[in-house]
Amino acid sequence: MTSVPHRRYLITGATGFVGRRLVRHMLGQGREVTALVRCERRGRDLGDAGARLVRGDLATGRGLAEAVRGADAVVHLAAAVAAPDAATFRRVNAEGTRRLAEAAARQATPPRFVLCSSLAAAGPHTARPRSERVPVSHYGHSKRAGEAAVRALEHLPSAVVRPPIVYGPGDPSFLPTLLPLVRLGVAPRPSGPDRRYSLLHVDDLCTVLTAVADHGRTTVPGDPESGLYEPSDGGEHTWDGFTAALAAAVGRRPPVAVPVPLLAAAVAAHASEFTGRLRGVPSPFNPDKLRELPHSWLSTPTPALRSLGLAPPRPLKEGLHDTLSDL
Repeated sequence: MTSVPHRRYLITGATGFVGRRLVRHMLGQGREVTALVRCERRGRDLGDAGARLVRGDLATGRGLAEAVRGADAVVHLAAAVAAPDAATFRRVNAEGTRRLAEAAARQATPPRFVLCSSLAAAGPHTARPRSERVPVSHYGHSKRAGEAAVRALEHLPSAVVRPPIVYGPGDPSFLPTLLPLVRLGVAPRPSGPDRRYSLLHVDDLCTVLTAVADHGRTTVPGDPESGLYEPSDGGEHTWDGFTAALAAAVGRRPPVAVPVPLLAAAVAAHASEFTGRLRGVPSPFNPDKLRELPHSWLSTPTPALRSLGLAPPRPLKEGLHDTLSDL
């Protein structure tokens, strides 16, 4: 077990894909972790592993003051990634983030506040400078608003991490959905030129989040690049290249790319959203996600990221092998 200074960490979104991995990552290093959960039953395994569970709700503010009390650092992962409308995204991702950040800022000694945002907040990758890009989805706009809410609290030491596509053990949907198709030898993708994407293994994201929470550079008023981290595995992956690597990892030939016209994707997105409304569960593939589909999403290294001095992240081949051994 790695020896670390005695520090107390609050992790929100602890029962999600990244959250569960981060809680166990920190506990494994001997850190003291409080997990903010909406339902203690869902976090029972985290409690058994050694985390302190606190019930709370970003939408109402319930439990937030208790959760941040005594924390040396907050890693805010909780977010709405699928929602029926822009107002719901904003209520959780912008207003909920503001509530949590304000609760942290009210402490006698405010904790370091690390917001796990998204490349969607930066906007699609283009030749234009990052400062001139804008989000294209309601989700992206809500995450950008959350970043602004944190940066507005100048006396709160804060940082913003924008992960790309994250995969790895415990992934609930991305690889488990794609893998059966790849094994069948097909790989649907949006029609048109191959877009490029950044990727990151979940354990490498946990390493970045922990390092930022411990000693990363924080935001400076008036400097939008300060305290900003866009980690990735360093590659610019095409969809065809990614699915070929996934096929190779399971001993199959590269799948046949099946171009899906955007009009057909739009029909599928609306149908999926309608089905989700009937079931009372927001669908992860919906018209809002469709707005992001035609674009490339690439991380851009920042001075703050380079200053962490971390070991290179694992390459895709190694990351897929690690992930598939867990499925």
